[in-house]
Amino acid sequence: MIARQDCEVLVIGGGCAALCAAIAARRRGADVLMIDHAPFTWRGGNTRHARNFRIAHDEADDYVPGRYPAAAFAADLARVAPDGDAALAALLAQHSQTLTNWLRAQSVRLQRRGRGVMPWSQRTAFFAGGGKAAMDTLYATARRLGITILHDAEACGIEWFGDRVTAVEVVHQGAMVKLRAASVIACCGGHQANRDWLREGFGAAADAIAVRGMGYVQGRLLRALIDAGAATVGDPGRGHIVAVDARGPAVDGGIVTRLECIPYGIVVDRDAQRFADEGGDTARTHYARWGERLLAAPGQRAALILDRSALARAASTAFAPLRAPTIEALAELIDLDGAALRATVDRYNAAIVPADPNAPESWRAMALSPPKSAQALPISEPPFAAFPLIPGITFTHYGVGVDGSLRVRRDSAPPFANLFAAGMIMAANVLPRGYLAGLGVTISAVFGRLAGEEAARHAGR
Repeated sequence: MIARQDCEVLVIGGGCAALCAAIAARRRGADVLMIDHAPFTWRGGNTRHARNFRIAHDEADDYVPGRYPAAAFAADLARVAPDGDAALAALLAQHSQTLTNWLRAQSVRLQRRGRGVMPWSQRTAFFAGGGKAAMDTLYATARRLGITILHDAEACGIEWFGDRVTAVEVVHQGAMVKLRAASVIACCGGHQANRDWLREGFGAAADAIAVRGMGYVQGRLLRALIDAGAATVGDPGRGHIVAVDARGPAVDGGIVTRLECIPYGIVVDRDAQRFADEGGDTARTHYARWGERLLAAPGQRAALILDRSALARAASTAFAPLRAPTIEALAELIDLDGAALRATVDRYNAAIVPADPNAPESWRAMALSPPKSAQALPISEPPFAAFPLIPGITFTHYGVGVDGSLRVRRDSAPPFANLFAAGMIMAANVLPRGYLAGLGVTISAVFGRLAGEEAARHAGR
């Protein structure tokens, strides 16, 4: 049973947003209880798989080069999500400027530029040792500060009176208990691991989607908040969906199953036909565009076809590519018709217009439908290789609306006075569509920290 059922600040969740909220509230002097649906061995949420986070900065430092002003951050966010809340986006960009110093004050180690295994970036800082190391450190800091942490505890409902949450219903060890707090912060993510709910938004295609993060993000509290009148933002039929290796796990494959070498080859559907321009977007975020394309493909399955020279240019992958000496033999490995795949490859090769051998981006195959507008090098050098592809979801673009103080808004009444939200359960306020590299961790850390401070103030601290 849960030993304590009352506290000043109750934080619901076990990932980056929850930890930042709990630590921020505790540092203001609040008595904090943090509950996590996941067991201890799965703690850390999706940030366990993260590498970096986006930050604005006016000058270079040990972790990021150059300048990336808050206005540029906000402009980038407005470009990918023009229908997001501009005021909250500006708040996110502004407070991202102090994020590295705040995380370091909680003992989180960051990769110094030029000294780690990840390439440094002007817009993002990298965790030393990755997201798992950062989450382990934040847990150690939380415990050192005296925050009580309980795992295997799922928040599944709320009780409220007027504009106040009076109790949170929690299932722990098979029993239902009610926790009471002066302030409550929901940091328990969206509903991307709830297959039934995904079907409501994505239809039958949901059954083919791999869940890139943990399987405990079921959205039960999110549903309860909506039933209690919380305002919703975003669309449950949209999500951050990327191309992943179909051989990865159905749940918690993380970042390593993502495929980033699509521009080097061609992608074919289950009929061995190309269905999109593989060279149309060669930026590092192209894999996100391919997630949506795979979701719309027949059976939500496809295959990336490469030859020896293309494979040599690709980065290492979690799963070795399937290899064969001929296109027909490769087709057999990926359950495609050999003659159909051979015809597709031949049509592609015949349409290529050669260009500068040292500039692959200048090679095109435009006399095709669809064309390949860059990186159109021939697929001709054996052995040939393939990666089976399916869509993988990181999070849904759907959650509860919040105001400038991170209080949860209601549809037909003022916001809840003592209920706050941070992380992916409210990310659609600023990101109702699209994505920017490193943004998920920043949303969680910045809004988690701000929500923790606001909740502590509401509790009298």
